Amino acid sequence: MAIPSRVFQLDYELSCPPCPRNLSPYPAEREAMHFTVITPTHQRRDLLPETVASVRASISAPLDFSLEHLLYDNGSSDGTTAFLQQAATQPYPPLRHWHDPANRRPGFARNELSKEAPADAWIVPLDDDDLLLQRTLYHYAAQIQANPDRPWLVADFLRVDEHGRYLPSEDYYAWQFDSPTAMLQAIFRAEHFIQGNVCYTKKLLDDVGGYDAELPMAEDLDLYVRFLLAGHLPVVCPHISHLHRFHASNTSQGVDAAKHNADLQVIYDKYAAQLRALGIAEPSK
Repeated sequence: MAIPSRVFQLDYELSCPPCPRNLSPYPAEREAMHFTVITPTHQRRDLLPETVASVRASISAPLDFSLEHLLYDNGSSDGTTAFLQQAATQPYPPLRHWHDPANRRPGFARNELSKEAPADAWIVPLDDDDLLLQRTLYHYAAQIQANPDRPWLVADFLRVDEHGRYLPSEDYYAWQFDSPTAMLQAIFRAEHFIQGNVCYTKKLLDDVGGYDAELPMAEDLDLYVRFLLAGHLPVVCPHISHLHRFHASNTSQGVDAAKHNADLQVIYDKYAAQLRALGIAEPSK
């Protein structure tokens, strides 16, 4: 399904010279693993170039996989369009972008981008102010090979300030759970959460119905709750996925314990019957 006609689409078909990073271009029939990095963006012209550069710096050797970076611009007026037009002319990996005059919610944008990914793609969400590490996709690929029947993965990430300086004692670490139910219990007790530190198959995304395009916050956690309700426990990967930047315009600014519990309650109410059947209590008031 293509991007809706109401959106002005800029889709660049790029030829790829031999790549020194051992990353193959789009073959007619792809046998190697493929990653699609998806990034909604709005008014981040100052930070977006580093995000794009971080994806472009991905190194696959000695594994063989292809990748692409898809971006959905939600009504930016800060020069984002011109930057993405220029970035799309650069060498591999392919960068494709779409521009919507409206400021859409992230779930809507991620759904639109995911529709453009190949059917066999592994999808990696990346916020427009975060930085992917060079070996992130390599480590995901190695774990996918080691766990061929598992459709999603989770990793640790680090927090940095707006200048990229490491923030001590602010690391995120993924927990290992024995079952999807145990992980759901920890989530709704507000003991554990998941952000953009994941990789999952497009098929799994389609199976659970994609992101909730109406949620203003926590649409990613809502999706991962549905992964767990479908019986899929993530592979916990022993690597760092990305650098998460703290800065004045973070969408998560002001999200304290009370706001997080309120978001959890919204998600709980959506799946209350299934959660109660698993013995999972409502979030604490």
